[in-house]
Order: sequence, then C-alpha cells, then structure tokens
Amino acid sequence: MVIAFIGVLLSLILLVTLAYRGHSVIVVAPLAAALALLFSGQPLLASYTQIFMPALGGFVTKYFPLFLFGAIFGHLMTTTGLAQYLARGITALLGTKRAIFSTVLASALLTYGGVSAWVVAFTIVPIATALFQETGIPIRLMPAAIALGSFTFGIAALPGTPQIHNAIPTTYFGTNTYAAPVLGLVASALMLVLGLFWLEFRVKQLHSRGEFFVPLDAQGKAIALPHISDDSTPDAPATTSGDASEAEEPSVRMQGVLGLIPIAVVVLVNFSFVYGFSRWLDTDYLGQEKFGNTSIEALLGIWSPTISLLAAIVVIIVMFPKKSAETLSQCTQGAKNAVVPCLTTASEVGFGAVIASLAVFALIKGNMLDLSDNALIVGVISTAVISGITGSSSGGLSITMQTLGEQLAQLAHEQGISMELMHRVIAMASVSFDSLPHNGAVLTLLIVCGMTHRLSYKDIAVCTIAIPIVGLGAIVALGALL
Repeated sequence: MVIAFIGVLLSLILLVTLAYRGHSVIVVAPLAAALALLFSGQPLLASYTQIFMPALGGFVTKYFPLFLFGAIFGHLMTTTGLAQYLARGITALLGTKRAIFSTVLASALLTYGGVSAWVVAFTIVPIATALFQETGIPIRLMPAAIALGSFTFGIAALPGTPQIHNAIPTTYFGTNTYAAPVLGLVASALMLVLGLFWLEFRVKQLHSRGEFFVPLDAQGKAIALPHISDDSTPDAPATTSGDASEAEEPSVRMQGVLGLIPIAVVVLVNFSFVYGFSRWLDTDYLGQEKFGNTSIEALLGIWSPTISLLAAIVVIIVMFPKKSAETLSQCTQGAKNAVVPCLTTASEVGFGAVIASLAVFALIKGNMLDLSDNALIVGVISTAVISGITGSSSGGLSITMQTLGEQLAQLAHEQGISMELMHRVIAMASVSFDSLPHNGAVLTLLIVCGMTHRLSYKDIAVCTIAIPIVGLGAIVALGALL
C-alpha cells in the first residue's frame, strides 16, 4: 500500500507540474493515471479502456450540451458587441475603478442563478475581457476574478444556491439548501471582501511594474492573446440602414441595458425552470429504462442551464434581425470553441475515476474517521482532501458523503453539533483544495481566458483556496461559539 500511495502522489505531482507548464491535460491525464496504475500493480490497458475512457465519455455525454451552448452564447456576446455594451454600462454605473468588482458580481449572480461554473466561464469571459481592456486591468487577473465569484461562495456558502454542492449534504443531514443561512452569509461576505482586496492589491502591484491589459513575459515583452482581436471585442454591433434598432449608437445607459438582456434571460429562465416549469411538467416517463430510470430532479442541473442558454442565444439573434444570417453563422464558430475545453475537463474526470478505483484510495477514505473525535473536523478535512485528490469539488463531496455521510451524521448527533452547521461547513470544504492546478474547472477557465497556469494560477489559488479556507475557519469558529 505504501508503494501504491507513493504512486498516487507522484501521479498528482506529474499532472500538476505538466498542467502548470501549459501541457494539454488531454495528454497528461492518462499519462499521470498510468503512473499511479503502475505503482499499484493494476492493468494499464484495462484501466484505460474500462475506467478512464468510460468516465471521460460519461462526462462528455452528460455535460457537452452545457459546453456547446455556453461557448456559442459567449461567442455571440462578443461578436455582436453586446459584451462591450455591457462593459460600458457597468463601468458607467459602478465607475472605471470597479471593473473587478463588476466581474466578480456578475459571476456570482450567474452561479447563484444555477449556471454551472463551466458555463459561467464562457458567459463572463467576453464581458470581462471588454471590461478589463476598457479599464486597463491586466488580463492575467481575469480568471481569478471570475473564479472568486463562481468557484467559492456562489456555489457552496450562499444559502439557497441551487448548485449541486449545496444539495448533496441535504440527503445525509436532513437539511435543505438554506441551511445555516446567517453563517453562510457571513462566510460569503468575508470571502468576497478578502478576494476583492487581494485582486485590487494585485492590480496596483502589476500596474507599478508596467503591466496593464496585455500581460508581459519574463523579458518584459507583451504576450500575444490570440483569442482577443478587433473582431472579438468590437466597439459596437455594425449598423444596418433601415433597422431602427441598429440605426444609431445608443446611449451608454441603453448599451448597458442591451448587454444585460441576454444575461438576465439566462438567470430568469434558469430560475423559472427550476422553481416553476419543472414542477408542472409531467416527467414520469423519465422512470422508464430507455430514459435511464432517472427523475427530473436528477436532470435539473443539466436541463435548466441548457435551456436558459439556448433561450439567451435565441434572444441575441432576435435582437439583431438584419444580421440574423451572420449571427447564425457565428454559432458554428462558437460551437468549435466548446470542444477542447470539454475534452480537457473530461480527461481530468477520467484521471479522477482511475485514482478512485485504486485500493489505496479506499484505504485513505476508510481512515478518515480516525483523524479527530470532532465530526466537524473530520468532515472538513475529509472533504477537502478528497476534493483535492480528485480535482473536483462535487466529486470529492460526493465521495465523502457516500463513504462517511452516515457516520458523520451520527457522530454529530452524539456530539450535539447542528446538522445545518455540518451541511454548510462540509459544502464549503469541498470548494477549497479542489482548485489545485489539475482541477477541471480551473483548466477550462484558463483555456477560455487564453491564459496559462504560470500567468494566472497564483491569483486563482489565493481566491479559491487560501480565502475559502479563511472563510471556512471563520464559520467553524462562529458555529462552535453559537
């Protein structure tokens, strides 16, 4: 078992190191998994074809619609100029010095609306790009600003968030998604303030070094950003004579409203489907074998954001009727942008599946209960460590709950610990060490932003690991006092 454990550590080091250096995880993940398999004495080809690839394929099968419509939506927001419109409107409303706050707020809003972190990346990047460019903020900080809003408090700390991280604990602790609302709000506010403080500090630091929108390499030379061009962030949609909606340049305030419309559609349609339409639909047929013996509750996390993004795409096309043919053609390019991020994240999921299949991983899970006599401590450490190993907050949380959920609930009951506190603390613990460099959402975010680990990961780590740990510590302390 010692040798197998060393193999897992070495595979993680290999994956993190090569990913940090900019190598594609599509290639690196199976290599890292093979290293762990060799040390564990497991068959390579069988593990690759029967564990790695089914996990990869399962992820693509389940989540590709989100990547597809998310990529198309983000591309249309850029090419139509709506991202630029929204950037101008936000800048005029909040001031040019609050571009980072605007990005974080928009990301958190979408996340709290139920949009997955992967989709938020596609949605916010064109908006944030225009906003950062307009205010001269180094683009290397953009992934961290988006991650602060979508990878931290928005998915696990805010009471009522419909994200799966906030739903998984309810089954084991008998709670609901609004568990420990006061503590959740306190932790969210703390993470938001600390994150904004760090990012603003970094803006000043990079500006003092002469770096503004375009990042600089070690020799002080500007780094090319191929995903940003004159076509991708136009000043405004091209005008077409005879079309009243495009006949003249709207005011800055109206620009902001126009740019906000598609975002509002995403949030409103998602919310309406989750809490309205899905409850009225007759979905008993989902229990049939040909539909996977599932339920509407199990599919909401995919159906609702997919439908909301599709609705927003339709709205964008309708907003520019004279350019509908051109806008429709842009959907093809947007679809192409979904392939690499989806396969990159799916490859990471395959790596996690291989690691989780090893006997040494089962031993690690089994020993978690011996970490402490306190249920809170055991839950926090177990969830954080397993999420870090798998590179997935939802995956780590699911494994922890499936393995230790009943024992943790019983131990907490015996110790008089509130189940609502257990819910909130463990949900927050899942969004800490999960954001190590091999995390699939981090990789996707970097790819979509056109950044690398070397340029942007330091700030991502502060915003999604260090600061959430501080928030987690604060809520554990407050919960113990109360």
